[in-house]
Amino acid sequence: MSKWLLRGVVFATAMVIVRLLQGVLINAAPGNAIWFSVTLVAVFTIAVVIWGFIDGRADARRSPDPDRRTDLAMIWLLAGLFAGIVSGAVSWIIGLFYKSIYVGGLLNEITTFAAFTALLMFLAAVAGATLGRWLVDRKAPPVAMHDHADDERADTDVFAAVNAGAPADDTRKTGAAETPEQHDK
Repeated sequence: MSKWLLRGVVFATAMVIVRLLQGVLINAAPGNAIWFSVTLVAVFTIAVVIWGFIDGRADARRSPDPDRRTDLAMIWLLAGLFAGIVSGAVSWIIGLFYKSIYVGGLLNEITTFAAFTALLMFLAAVAGATLGRWLVDRKAPPVAMHDHADDERADTDVFAAVNAGAPADDTRKTGAAETPEQHDK
């Protein structure tokens, strides 16, 4: 199972549980609906931040060079989109049989609610991953700069192309390149 799919399935399930709990709690005490909703979404968000933090920390330990790290943003964006669409569709199906859950139409659930879930997960996970990476990086020794000559992107790297035709070191120190007239003297 790919990384984004695992995260998507876990948080789609969690969001369906959040929506079921929200329906039960609001029906039990309608006066506290806003507090129930905010608290449940906050708990969901904290869970995403924690998993993102663990991802960022593990990725920074596995690859000390920031240029060679995994693209956690894309993993979490895909997971958020999957979780939003799936949890919206499942909540809508549950809403057909269990009237206590608060759902809109199918189109609303797989677009608007899915976008909310995806954005919430993406922002929370990226914040957690950034914090996790930063905590590892601040204690790590400085990373040795790598040579781009053997890089798979060397043919498209602008700086590698510029550095390949750079003048000799002695002209860099003076700041001026030697002209053909100066070379003849």
